[in-house]
Amino acid sequence: MADWIAAIILGLVEGLTEFIPVSSTGHLLLLGHFMGFESEGKTFEIVIQLGAILAIVSVYFQRLWALATRWPHDAQARHFIIGVVIAFLPAAFAGVFMYDIIKEIFFETPVIICVALIVGGVLLLLLDRMKRVPRYLDVNTYPFRVYALIGLFQCLALLPGVSRSGATVAGGLLLGTDKRSAAEFTFFLALPTMGGAVAYDLFKSRDALDFTDVGLIAIGFVTAFLTALLVVRFLLDFVSRHGFAPFAWWRIAVGTLGLALIWAGVGA
Repeated sequence: MADWIAAIILGLVEGLTEFIPVSSTGHLLLLGHFMGFESEGKTFEIVIQLGAILAIVSVYFQRLWALATRWPHDAQARHFIIGVVIAFLPAAFAGVFMYDIIKEIFFETPVIICVALIVGGVLLLLLDRMKRVPRYLDVNTYPFRVYALIGLFQCLALLPGVSRSGATVAGGLLLGTDKRSAAEFTFFLALPTMGGAVAYDLFKSRDALDFTDVGLIAIGFVTAFLTALLVVRFLLDFVSRHGFAPFAWWRIAVGTLGLALIWAGVGA
């Protein structure tokens, strides 16, 4: 397969899956494994995530700007910003301490990723069918306890295949949020989480980074940005209408197919 086609495919997958509960990392790693695509120092895989981050900033720019300018005199804005920071910190510390295990073991074991996709899909199905009355409908006013516990749930996503958005959504639903606000909070939490992860990845991989394939990186970046832009714009309405069951079944299908291909020796 031509490298530029692989770059487009991986960019599409990154943009489409980053903010839905199916694990973008798991999809990228499995695709790279089966297509035989792997950039030096994972430069391509790291940098195209910035396209997805830029999509959030583009869609929520006015709201982010309002938070940045209002927080000194707006108690609700301060509450929300502090809440995001509280939710971000557990995964930040865990990611730093577990970095080598994550990169050298979890990322290099496709079977783990497939199993995590399947198990996560089953759990998401169960959560989606739970009968409950949501108590927290506005991401701006979650109690600090809820922000903190969602942050702990996000740590589960250090295992590729779990899904960062899936873990935070599941945590939110269990804690009493509604589906729409749980999905919305994943967008805002993604900014420090993904931004910090990309920055730390670039720092840790600085000696192995290779930007010689700038064209391929640019193709993947732009593709990820455009597709993530569509997802961020339409995901909340989709979740409100259909819940998370479609994503759960997708996870199960991809995980099962991945295991079948591994057992068949594809990509070995």
